[in-house]
Amino acid sequence: MKPLDWLIVFALNGGVMAWGFWIARGTKTSQDWFLGRRSLAWWAIGLSMFATNVDNADLVSLTGTTYKEGLHIIMVHTLGSLLGASFAAFFVVPAMARAGQFTNAEYLETRFGPAARVLSALIQLQYRSSMLGLMIWSVYLLLTSFLGLGSSSAWMLIVVIIGLAAIYTSLGGLKSVVMTDAFQGLIMFIGMGVIFSAVWNAVGGWSQAIEILKTLPLNETQPASDLARMGRYYGDDGLTSPYVIAIGWIIIAGGYWSVNHSQTMRLAGARSIWDMKMAALFGAVISMPIMIGCATMGLFGRALFPEFEAPDRLYPHMADLYLGVGLKGLVVAAIFAAAISTFDSMGSSLSALFTRDIYARLIAKNREDAHYVKVSRWATIVILALGFAYIPFISSKDTMLKAFLTLIPVFVTPLFTVYLVGIFTRAHRNAGIAGILTGAVYGLVSLYDREITNVDWLASWFTSRWAALIWAMVFSGLGALAATMIYGRRDENVAQASRLHEGVNCQQVPPNDPDPDPQSGSPMQAGSPRHDWLQSSSAALTAIPEHPFKSDPPPWLRPEYICAVLIVLTTAMLLKFFW
Repeated sequence: MKPLDWLIVFALNGGVMAWGFWIARGTKTSQDWFLGRRSLAWWAIGLSMFATNVDNADLVSLTGTTYKEGLHIIMVHTLGSLLGASFAAFFVVPAMARAGQFTNAEYLETRFGPAARVLSALIQLQYRSSMLGLMIWSVYLLLTSFLGLGSSSAWMLIVVIIGLAAIYTSLGGLKSVVMTDAFQGLIMFIGMGVIFSAVWNAVGGWSQAIEILKTLPLNETQPASDLARMGRYYGDDGLTSPYVIAIGWIIIAGGYWSVNHSQTMRLAGARSIWDMKMAALFGAVISMPIMIGCATMGLFGRALFPEFEAPDRLYPHMADLYLGVGLKGLVVAAIFAAAISTFDSMGSSLSALFTRDIYARLIAKNREDAHYVKVSRWATIVILALGFAYIPFISSKDTMLKAFLTLIPVFVTPLFTVYLVGIFTRAHRNAGIAGILTGAVYGLVSLYDREITNVDWLASWFTSRWAALIWAMVFSGLGALAATMIYGRRDENVAQASRLHEGVNCQQVPPNDPDPDPQSGSPMQAGSPRHDWLQSSSAALTAIPEHPFKSDPPPWLRPEYICAVLIVLTTAMLLKFFW
């Protein structure tokens, strides 16, 4: 890295962060901090969702994972992301917004009771803070492998980056995060285009890379060119069906987009339901070329360096080898932008969960609005620091992505299943906790077998990392079904779910209407001494409009139709070019 490269890195990212500090000046109330006062347009949210989705860990780990395992990973970033984002934007977040709720965990209390809400918040805190560790480690690899910094200097720079992201995020909340993410997303597009073009030219293009891979062995029976086909990857054990792996990726994507408040928080700040849906589709679609490009570079790297021993160091190695002065700066700026955009997103979303769903719900229930904004700001800083706790575990795995996938079936997949049950069924309110607990018990058993005992006959069909995703959903669903069979269906649950989708906002509930059953799942009543700030902040929200137009949007601007077309086109692309 030459002085010009460093100038590009700090000028681009420093400028964006400075703008984040400037935007933060107007953030004073909880509506400002948590929801950006519901003023965000679809394009800004979509770019922010893209920047959050494509983090620096993805840029590094996608290349390393594809080098080792092939292109099967693009399922999670194409069809999986499209389906997951659509579920969040068409079902989960509209229900939240119409009910005057701020977080996806709040929805679970309405549907399944307070224990489900708190568990959802705790699971998300663990799930996403582990991802923070993944990102921190990928930045460390970049700084040491690509930029040649010593270990101490690298860790010092990482702390500075996270510290700056924590400060402007804690001050500005959602609006600062979304608007800075939008510009960081543009930087990422430019940087990724630069490195992809350089590696493409080095290998001689797609056809030449495939011809080279045909001459290299993948294993005893397959050539390395099979890495380019999703349908020819059979898991670590060589026995897993490619269809099971594809389903597993779709489950992971569904959990990411709906059980991840980093994304649902952005959607909750939309100015209308239409903006919410269009933002999710836009964010998922513009992520696809970047993710496919990063994955493809893993194939190119396999053709260029057949015996590369550390796949997660391949991306920085190729960047160092094939980029000249100035271009290196653009690529490093893109990676830093990806890191910062996800650091600020996770900091704001996880602090929102902590503040509303744990602190205000269980610890301090009757404080002023300014108090909770202050708590959220401090929680942002503490949460970002938690990511460092996962570094020893992540660094022990042969690829970063494998470390991440090891943890998902334990709690995240059961929680995702419970959201599906809550939206699409009339399950009893006790079904939420039953589903989470039964799925988590299976997740812990499968994790113990994968990491400690590794019983071959059990792992091949029951506890492997791909089978575990499906079985976690099965056990969670069975737990929810058992609870419903024991307790029966509750009419008030059905009525409440209906009210959420019909657009009844929580402030429309009469403030003096007593709740005869505290466990009924009906909206929290304004004026109750138990949750004063939670209720008053929700009641202060105005009803969200369906769309920003003077009349109904024309058919070509209907998100439902656009979503259907995108799903068909994405499926066709995967089957024709990559399966």
